[in-house]
Amino acid sequence: MRVAILAHEKFPSQAKTALGVLRYADHDAVAVLDRETAGRRVSDSVPDVQDAPIVAGMSDLEPDAVDTLLIGIAPIGGGFDESWREDVRTALEYGCDVVSGLHYFLAEDEEFSRLAAENDCEIRDVRNPPDDLSVSEGVAGEVDADVILTVGTDCSVGKMTTTMELARDARAAGHDAAVIPTGQTGIMIEGWGNPIDRVVSDFTAGAVEEMILEKGDDHDYLFVEGQGSIVHPAYSPVTLGILHGSMADELVLCHEAGREEIHGYESFSLPSVRTCVDLYESVAAPVAESEVVAGALNTAGLEDDEAAREAVDDYASEIGAPATDVLRFGTDDLLEVLC
Repeated sequence: MRVAILAHEKFPSQAKTALGVLRYADHDAVAVLDRETAGRRVSDSVPDVQDAPIVAGMSDLEPDAVDTLLIGIAPIGGGFDESWREDVRTALEYGCDVVSGLHYFLAEDEEFSRLAAENDCEIRDVRNPPDDLSVSEGVAGEVDADVILTVGTDCSVGKMTTTMELARDARAAGHDAAVIPTGQTGIMIEGWGNPIDRVVSDFTAGAVEEMILEKGDDHDYLFVEGQGSIVHPAYSPVTLGILHGSMADELVLCHEAGREEIHGYESFSLPSVRTCVDLYESVAAPVAESEVVAGALNTAGLEDDEAAREAVDDYASEIGAPATDVLRFGTDDLLEVLC
């Protein structure tokens, strides 16, 4: 599938979904839309993902060059920015499908739904959960697979990236591993999943459990994409639903080097990583004997490899488990304890 990825004014530092798709999805990226950096290429700032030109908008692309427009960014709250409307309109007029992970459902937008019908396009709102979800039965722990969940000290610390890297490398090492996608980026990459942050709160654990049961007897390892943080003032309910619904065997604690305040809520200080380890294990304990057995440290803010390695070593000592930066130093140390 040939895709254009909308990431206006956010690429690359605040375009988590765009980068995830470029790094892991099996798509041919035709272009990234970013009016601020138009004329550059993805590889100018992010060398380790699929390269593509950066253009100012959909109108810069030929109508027959793209199959699908992906919305590759999402502001806090998942709203739709009206400055994107022209690009979505143009994509639909070109006959392109549109895939969005916003809380604002594009399929319910009167103009977009009309254009989609007129041009035989599909609008896929991946954050629109199925209607048949229900409460958890507390049986995810009965599947044959080992369930490995990434958890975080905060949001946007690398849980999705760690999940994808671990699953990919586990498969490369000969293990039968699958990803359980719980958020917009994972769903766009894997092509299926339940958007846990949009599910009715009573059903969040059940929505995760449903996916575990669907895949758990067909694979040896399930890597569950974590969301938010158990200490986050806004997103902790999603984290708790995934923690209890997955009944994970092992937890991988993700953190960003140097982060001291909660992202987007800087008046709240992050607790120590040791406190986070204890919190995750104690909160999981009534449902499952989940244990933090490894850590993933995001060292993107550290330019020097030596400083990054030192930070990883300090992090490993602090959590009392092996740790790595999965992009910078690979996943071998983690897979040794997970698989």
